[in-house]
Amino acid sequence: MNIFRTSTDASLRPGPLALGSLSLALIAALAACGGGNAQLNPNQKPQGKVDVPLFISDASTENWATIGVKLLKLSLTKQDGSSVDVPLGSAPLPLNLAQLNQIGELLNKVTLNAGDTFTGVTATLAANPGDISLTVAADPEPGFAETAGTQIPSSRIQIQGATGAAGAQTVTVPVKFDKPLVVPNTPGAAINVEFDLDHPAFLTGHVPVGSSQTTWAVNFNGPVKHKKVTDLTRLVMRHHYGKVVSLSSDNSSLTYSKQLPTTPVVTPETATDTGVNVTVLADATNGTLVYDIDTKRESTVKSFASVSSALAAGKYVRVAARYQQNGTLVATRVWIASVFNTVWLSPEGHVLRINSAGTELVMSDEAGKPVKMVIDGKTQFFFRTPENAQSDTTAIGSGPAFAAGKNLVRGFKVHVQAVDPLAPTLVAKTVDIETAAYDGRISSVTPAGFIYTRGFNTGSDGYNVSMSYIDAATANGTDANGNPINGFKYWNWGLPNQVTSGADAVSSFIKATNGSAVDFGGTAGQVYAQGASYARWGGNKAAPNGWSVPWVVLSPTNLPLATVASVNNATNSFTITVPKGSKPVKVNYSTTSGSATLAYQVDRNKDKVTVTPQDLSSTAGLAALTQGLTVGTRVAISAIPQADGTLKAYTLKFYSGSQQPK
Repeated sequence: MNIFRTSTDASLRPGPLALGSLSLALIAALAACGGGNAQLNPNQKPQGKVDVPLFISDASTENWATIGVKLLKLSLTKQDGSSVDVPLGSAPLPLNLAQLNQIGELLNKVTLNAGDTFTGVTATLAANPGDISLTVAADPEPGFAETAGTQIPSSRIQIQGATGAAGAQTVTVPVKFDKPLVVPNTPGAAINVEFDLDHPAFLTGHVPVGSSQTTWAVNFNGPVKHKKVTDLTRLVMRHHYGKVVSLSSDNSSLTYSKQLPTTPVVTPETATDTGVNVTVLADATNGTLVYDIDTKRESTVKSFASVSSALAAGKYVRVAARYQQNGTLVATRVWIASVFNTVWLSPEGHVLRINSAGTELVMSDEAGKPVKMVIDGKTQFFFRTPENAQSDTTAIGSGPAFAAGKNLVRGFKVHVQAVDPLAPTLVAKTVDIETAAYDGRISSVTPAGFIYTRGFNTGSDGYNVSMSYIDAATANGTDANGNPINGFKYWNWGLPNQVTSGADAVSSFIKATNGSAVDFGGTAGQVYAQGASYARWGGNKAAPNGWSVPWVVLSPTNLPLATVASVNNATNSFTITVPKGSKPVKVNYSTTSGSATLAYQVDRNKDKVTVTPQDLSSTAGLAALTQGLTVGTRVAISAIPQADGTLKAYTLKFYSGSQQPK
């Protein structure tokens, strides 16, 4: 989720909530008795064991095209303290978190006993120089410290919490579930554990003394929370890359060895074989769309019999798949080529802009480069809806007219298939919209909808879009007690279990957002209510042929680097001033367990940065804050404006040490 300034408050420069969330989604589906088989078989019978496929996902970032990590190990923690390792195949697994914008990268499964209870999961990442890779996006935010497309050298990346001998360093990330996971004995249950990468503590940039270049401190010891998944069939997965192993004897299913692209990107792109076999079914009811890129043939099949020669062992595939409620995987679209680079080459990334005629789509790829795609009359646009098999394979529009109608905006996560990926001019054959993200300032809030206003470094990329709420009768997940929700809902960032829904949700949203502005005076500008949504296409009365909003997350704004003006420890508050501002503003922080402000002490000494989380619900953590938070202290804050003109801090980063940021 990215929150940036708009044209009306440009001097304030609220920075981005740039990195979103890295999450592990544990999806329970019935499987055969016995463990150790890495293949995800759609034809297994329930016999008391449960397969738990694991995914990694993330959200978008405007500043980074690649945030590459190498995953070494995953283990689940049982209630008795013992652990169960998740088979990852050929670890380490290279993963680009920046491409996983609220979509899942399928890793593998682990076979568990129904009824067993788990309390958490631990991820182990490689932490040697070069194991974390950072590539700047094609059009980062104004004032960003790096040039577009720059690949940061390992000498300028500091990994916090790394342990072990040189060449074998790792960083361990333990995650505690909000509630224990009891392995079900019925298919379709799910749990999503979210590593929050949105707050400033994840990536901290600093310029060492005597240097002009920024060094980036990467901190994985950040806030981690449980994110509820109420419906397995709604999970949008990143396209799988694979190498064909075989077809079933009746041609109903395809098995391939899961491949992961090399990170950072190389030319031509190569693959890492994970050693994990994945089996997907052809859609026997609606048909699976199959594209042979080498021969430029396409067909719709209800079994793989007619394309069996194209799917010979050793061929490479890219597969768009969906989960059924019983845990089986069904292919909605399959692309085939004899070389991995060919199935990978059609760009994946985030929309940067579309020209006014709708004939050109520009997107940012994972190499941090803008990629231009021609949109012609044959270009088809799809919106991923895995819970609805028919709509998942039905185009929502086509041609320049659809694109020119502002049906795509900057920040949408897309995967484009070119007519010929090797041609000098790329023509888009299909555009898969995987997530339709809108965010920014919220204004003109009425019972019918509101306006999202969003600004970018390239001014013409911004938008001012009227959004409708979904129809009150539209199913929209469940509440914290498992009760179904219909119609619009909203919640505060970081508190997804405290959802406002029901008949009064819209009126409550109006009260929460109208008039919420905080003024620093001078030319610093104001801080307004901001939020983010992932829109839905059609399917309800509010917008039968357009985007509507099922929910809004009221999100904090990253303020510019501020200075503490006064402190009142008795009321858990302090005031700050910002550059170009003329008056201080009060900031309140919480010490309540479960909803405490996320505080981080950043110590900068001798060109080394150390980021230490401080738990404000504990005596020691609060003492560290009160000792470090004095008049003149530099602070970086993300906060939500309140109706009384104060700020409610979500994250608070306070600086100590001999090298204070400027």
